[in-house]
Amino acid sequence: MNDELQHQLADLQTQVAFQEDTIEQLNQALADQQLQIDRITFQLKHVTHRVKQIEPSNIADPSEEAPPPHY
Repeated sequence: MNDELQHQLADLQTQVAFQEDTIEQLNQALADQQLQIDRITFQLKHVTHRVKQIEPSNIADPSEEAPPPHY
């Protein structure tokens, strides 16, 4: 029975080591994805700001206005 317990203990230790490695890999992937999301969010805000600056105003500049028809 002692040999079987040793074998089971070794199996459990192997599983725990594998799970710890998997958790670390998943944690790193999650951290990388969060950095990517942060960069994309920053770029989206920057592009949105730039588009708003480029977007023409619906109100014409007074110098561009045509004179009224009675002139």
